[in-house]
Amino acid sequence: MMNRSSLSVVLLFLFLSASSAEHHARTERISGSAGDVLEDNPVGRLKVYVYELPSKYNKKLLQKEPRCLTHMFAAEIFMHRFLLSSSVRTLNPDEADWFYTPIYPTCDLTPTGLPLPFKSPRMMRSAIQLISSNWPYWNRTEGADHFFVVPHDFGACFHYQEEKAIKRGILPLLQRATLVQTFGQRNHVCLDEGSITIPPFAPPQKMQSHLIPPDIPRSIFVYFRGLFYDINNDPEGGYYARGARAAVWENFKNNPLFDISTDHPTTYYEDMQRSIFCLCPLGWAPWSPRLVEAVVFGCIPVIIADDIVLPFADAIPWEEIGVFVAEKDVPELDTILTSIPTEVILRKQRLLANPSMKRAMMFPQPAQPGDAFHQILNGLARKLPHDGSIYLREGEKVLNWTAGPAGDLKPW
Repeated sequence: MMNRSSLSVVLLFLFLSASSAEHHARTERISGSAGDVLEDNPVGRLKVYVYELPSKYNKKLLQKEPRCLTHMFAAEIFMHRFLLSSSVRTLNPDEADWFYTPIYPTCDLTPTGLPLPFKSPRMMRSAIQLISSNWPYWNRTEGADHFFVVPHDFGACFHYQEEKAIKRGILPLLQRATLVQTFGQRNHVCLDEGSITIPPFAPPQKMQSHLIPPDIPRSIFVYFRGLFYDINNDPEGGYYARGARAAVWENFKNNPLFDISTDHPTTYYEDMQRSIFCLCPLGWAPWSPRLVEAVVFGCIPVIIADDIVLPFADAIPWEEIGVFVAEKDVPELDTILTSIPTEVILRKQRLLANPSMKRAMMFPQPAQPGDAFHQILNGLARKLPHDGSIYLREGEKVLNWTAGPAGDLKPW
């Protein structure tokens, strides 16, 4: 461990260097294929047919619960809106590469704004029954050329607690479809091979309104605001975040390098822009909006979530812009971060300052080239052409329509 006086000297050098660097080489583009992929244009590479569903699957849910427009799961709403006016949309289903079913399975909120996933399986089954009865396209592949946006904590496993999500597994009717989801963790039953992992929604206009001048020094070394314990569901802190958040608090609550608290100040976005490192630990799920906020505000994300699959990992060079810390190594977090060479920190900051990196994490309205909408389309385009084996023989069935808990089989 470094003593306090020598550590202060290191920090002073870091702060001065970071401030100076922002006046000189402000941005850096990822060289080679990663940078090219990030700037791909999906237009002309795929065509998407949008099913027209009764409004009870989407618009009426939003009318009843307008808070869905601003919560972290809102990608399901804005992807629908984007596709309706996108140049990749086709009105002729016979020429479509992909089929999209616009439903909002997370738009059922508690009074405190948390989504209730318990009706989602029934809603999804109902929508699939509808499209399979009224159009021929689902039945010819049983969904293998269809994609669904499922941004809940554990995607199409439809539960916010991991143990129960694992027990449920992915809804059987979605097991051939491509899932566009915020949840990503390697070797996990709730992440299908071929799924597209996306960032959670963070309100673009709100974030834009809190930007501060880029030449303001980053005088906070480590920043975090959020829960360390989920008192209602896991008061001991051993299950929530697999104990990682509790370990952050217990080890660093009195460390002057760490500006950490459960308080959420009105200057939250500004504080992130004044910070060098922003902690992005897992919560109930591995992901959170902090990852988006850190990238947008140029704060180096410190990712504490073992085996996480990060958004658009084939396009965003996470190893180069972030810092990965194993959950078991949280007690050594101060040593790990103070040991990173200054030149490495400065390069990560330059890469984060690149506008293309920020755009890829956002769902702006209106859409912009290279944003998260276009990264999703790029991911779908890279899965084309479909392999001929996805098409079933006439009358052939693969999926089990009666599989799953009895509650999922009730009408919606």
